[in-house]
Amino acid sequence: MTWVDFRAVKEAVSMADGLARYGVHLRQANGFTLRGNCPLPSHSTKSAGTFVVNTEKNIWTCKSDSCRQTSDKKGGNVLDFVSAMENCSVREAALKLADWFHVSDERKREAVKSKIVTPEPQPEPATNTPLGFQLKGIDPGHPYLAERGVQRGVAEYFGVGFFPGKGSMSGRVVFPIHDEQDQLVAYAGRSLHGEEPRYRLPNAFHKNCVLWNLNRASRSGEKRVVLVEGFFDCMKLVQAGFTTTVALMGRTLSEAQHALLTNRFREVLVMLDGDEPGRAASAELASGLVHAAFVRIVDLPAGVQPDQLSSEQIKEYLGNA
Repeated sequence: MTWVDFRAVKEAVSMADGLARYGVHLRQANGFTLRGNCPLPSHSTKSAGTFVVNTEKNIWTCKSDSCRQTSDKKGGNVLDFVSAMENCSVREAALKLADWFHVSDERKREAVKSKIVTPEPQPEPATNTPLGFQLKGIDPGHPYLAERGVQRGVAEYFGVGFFPGKGSMSGRVVFPIHDEQDQLVAYAGRSLHGEEPRYRLPNAFHKNCVLWNLNRASRSGEKRVVLVEGFFDCMKLVQAGFTTTVALMGRTLSEAQHALLTNRFREVLVMLDGDEPGRAASAELASGLVHAAFVRIVDLPAGVQPDQLSSEQIKEYLGNA
């Protein structure tokens, strides 16, 4: 599979370049703002001036009803623009741009160098303190888990189940969270009937210090890991046989989590949700990891989450990655 540096392509090719490629002409609204009719293939209304480009920030947006009512992107950077124009993934858009504009390795490096800004020093996240207790009476056979497609044996493997006891996790499905040293540091609790918050975590817990299931995945000895968003995604992949899978518990990767991954694995398969936030996050994650590991994005159909796939479908997607 062809390697692509998302950030380098995005920095090397401007929105103006992308517009010119498609022959799109917009009028100058003010200093850095261009405005005109939406050029996206899915745009079906005749409303004028809804497509806006900020040339300073190198981003675009469309505020038309047509774009808001479709599943197409309604804003983003040049990668998102080409993705919408070509009806392809962000990764395919990056490859097309690199080819169209001859983004050489040298140009990629120079583009990235020109945009590097030294960040303000940030305090390191506090270390999670191991818990001095374990919840008792957790039921791995609760019907909710079966409804989500999780087999009892897999729930037992993770220590996941319904907690009927007292406290903040009462009446929720709980997920034990261990750090990289296999120490129990927290429980997350999932509501069953739409109660808010949907997921409850202890106030003192720092999830940006931990990757869920890393304690088990590290013991596999494999150098390839699958990176997913949530607990159920991870359990479904392990159930399908991909035991070297870890969950972000979100869509962002902290410096601490980056180190946890790249210190243990040489190849990362990013398999986030198939919605627009998931695809945008996949591109950002790949951009941040690509200098320390070989990264590939597993594109899922629009609106599809990994935990909604059958074991056979998971094997098909990851077998082709």
